[in-house]
Amino acid sequence: MYDTWGLLSSGFNDAAVNMAMDEALLNWHSEGKIPPILRFYGWSKPTLSVGHFQRIERTIDLDGVKRHGCEFVRRQTGGSAVLHDDELTYSVVVSEKKDYIPPSIREAYYELSKGIMAGFNNLGINAEYSIPKERFRDRTAVCFERPSDYEMLVNGKKISGHAQTRKKGVLLQHGSIPLTMNKQLLFDLFQFPDEDTRSAKREAFSTKAITIHEASGKSITYEEAQEAFRKGFEEKLGLTLVPFELTDEQWEEVRELADAKYRSDDWNLHFRKKVLASGKK
Repeated sequence: MYDTWGLLSSGFNDAAVNMAMDEALLNWHSEGKIPPILRFYGWSKPTLSVGHFQRIERTIDLDGVKRHGCEFVRRQTGGSAVLHDDELTYSVVVSEKKDYIPPSIREAYYELSKGIMAGFNNLGINAEYSIPKERFRDRTAVCFERPSDYEMLVNGKKISGHAQTRKKGVLLQHGSIPLTMNKQLLFDLFQFPDEDTRSAKREAFSTKAITIHEASGKSITYEEAQEAFRKGFEEKLGLTLVPFELTDEQWEEVRELADAKYRSDDWNLHFRKKVLASGKK
């Protein structure tokens, strides 16, 4: 790519602020106020995020979310539900006009995934790309049960997840890279016809997903993972990453958006119904 991006390490925030910040970054970049951004962040509380168009009525156990003290938020990006807990999360905000951003979502995933692959290699993890998603005919509400295009596998198990959207001429991509995963908690947040099915799904999950700690055989800190993936993006995408920080005014805009949108039931719980009623797809 050979371009200069901002590097934003925004630390650990709640679900609403995390999602509002990515939306604000997209808006600011579309207005020419900020450069392309690579952002790394974490979550102050375990959070279940669902895809933009994901139906939750028959899949998500909102009582389970409350019972475990988790937060719940709907993303701008697509895909299935993700439990964000002990993980490194990244987001990319970059103009579609850049000549290195392909028009195809699949091809753009591949270009950006080169930085992720290099990050795993920097941690001593030998990952490989998933096979095309058309090979999977059954759908799942749980993100890490099925890999999609150009996500990473280790020994055939999914180790990262990503989702993308494009708005206002800007590409926004989120990525979830678990350090560890609470599989007991994860399957308490979904609806199942009975407890035997829940237990069977939970037990089978270990054959489908893997974490950084499991793949590397050692404990890797959030800071170590962030540094590995920062280097990966710089090395494989040809980027110069310059530290970027939000101003007080930008932080205020993020908090206002978090309160108005991402803390609201209107967005998190009822958005799907509103879209269907309006006839949009």
